[in-house]
Parts: sequence; structure tokens; C-alpha cells
Amino acid sequence: MSTPSAAPEFSTVAIIGKHGDTSAADALRELAGFLAGRGHHVVFESATALELGCPPEQSVTPAQIGASAQLAIVVGGDGTMLGIARLLAPFGVPLIGVNQGRLGFMTDIPSDRMLPVIGDMLDGKRETEQRSLLEGTVWRDGVEIFRGVAFNDVVVARGSGSGMVELRVSVDGHFMYNQRSDGLIVATPTGSTAYALSAGGPILQPQIGGIAMVPIAPHALSNRPIVLCDSGVIEIELANGRDCSVNFDMQSLSALQVHDRVVIRRSAHTVTFLHPHGWSYYDTLREKLHWNEYPSVSGQLK
Repeated sequence: MSTPSAAPEFSTVAIIGKHGDTSAADALRELAGFLAGRGHHVVFESATALELGCPPEQSVTPAQIGASAQLAIVVGGDGTMLGIARLLAPFGVPLIGVNQGRLGFMTDIPSDRMLPVIGDMLDGKRETEQRSLLEGTVWRDGVEIFRGVAFNDVVVARGSGSGMVELRVSVDGHFMYNQRSDGLIVATPTGSTAYALSAGGPILQPQIGGIAMVPIAPHALSNRPIVLCDSGVIEIELANGRDCSVNFDMQSLSALQVHDRVVIRRSAHTVTFLHPHGWSYYDTLREKLHWNEYPSVSGQLK
């Protein structure tokens, strides 16, 4: 008599695709068939299910994914991953990213090797990594008017047609400086390779408990990027300026008025990424940032 096969480690797997990207439809269906063949119950994020024409029982909201799925696989680019990661962070659902975008810092599995790599990962050949998030609130006259969560960064910045803004920055209640600039980026280690990097900020290894604060085109060259302990609370007051706003991962924003305060701290939630076995953050940096390699032969550079 044959022995029943063991139940898969991740009984329900959710698939999330890039919204509006019909070119990935075949890959999404292929992935779903592959997972179902391994014994997983497969569901689709509701917008993805609608685009694929899936039956209603396979369509679930992000909240339903958080409540019922043990794993989510994102097929798209880093923008797709950013959006779903923020929504699923409170539920602790681990994420796997398949890159169909351009850069792919977080979606690190190449689409042409999707099935064999994911198969190995589901068999236990994988690395686990935790990433931090930021949460921010906007206060006006002592009243909270906006709240947001960021996986990459919180950015306070001037409008495209306005001049410099003046920002008063404090950390843990201690005044740091008044800064005149085009704005200020407050980034997680994940976000240190995004907008903050292009503004001259440092790269933070994801395991570092730090927050990067990077001025955007500061008036004084002495205003330099700084890495703060992620247990601190950062307060940014708009001291002067117009057409200024604060945005969270460039996906949600709030217009600011003079004397509005943006209070930023590390979120209590984290995001769990699953990577292929042998994955290295340094490999990712070298590939995505095109860092040159000079292999040596007999001690001499080529």
C-alpha cells in the first residue's frame, strides 16, 4: 500500500502580479499550475485574479491573503513588491519575488528560471531575511491628519515649481539642525539603494538596525547624510516653504503647510523575504549597481 504524500509546508500560496501587465499572464498561469501540481492551494490577489479571469473562489484581497496564506509569490518588479509588502507586513506572510521588471533589488528570481528555483525553495533550499519598515504621521495644530507606512522611504520635498524649503529636524526630542534644501529622505536599509542612493546617501546592509537621513540638494554642503539608530523618533517640521509634501514610497502623500510636523519611527512590523539557497546581498549589489570585478590570475590583475 502506498504511503500518502506529506502535506506541503505552505498549504496556501498566494500569487500577486503586476497590475496592468498582461504580458505576464502566461507566466502567472504556469506558476499556478506548477504549485497546484505540488499540492498547494493557489489563490490570486484580487486585481491579478480579475485580469486573469479567475473564478471568484480563487480571488482574495490582501487582507484575506494575510489571514489564510502561508506564502505569497510576487511576479513583477520592485514597485509591485513594495505595495504588497506594506499590506502584508502586519500578517507576517513571507514573500518570494520573481523579477519581471528592470532592476529587481527585491524581486531577485529571474523569470526564465522561475519554476526550478521556486521548486527548490519550496523543498527547503532557501535563505530567510527580515526587512524593517517605517511609519510616519503628519501633525497639524496638534491633530494627526495623515498616517502612512513605507518600506523604502519617507520623503519630505518641495514642489517642482517652488523654491527651497526650510526644515527643522529633531531626533528623540533633541534639535539637530535647520536645513534649507529641496527636501529630506528618511530611508530604511532597503530604501538605501533607492532614492536615497541617487541623492548621495550610504548603502545600508539590511541587517543593520539603522535609518538613513539624506538631504536632497542642500543649500549648505555641510548638511551631510547621517545614519541614525532605528529605535529613535525623527521629527521634521516645515519651518518655511510652499508646495511641500510628504510621501511614503512615492505611493501615498500628504500636502504640508508651514509648521506641520512629520514624525517618523520604525514600524513594529517587519517583512520576511525568502531567497534562493546561496543568495547574497553583495551579489545583488554587484549585479544591480554594475560594480566591476577584476579577477586575478596568479596574483596579477587581468
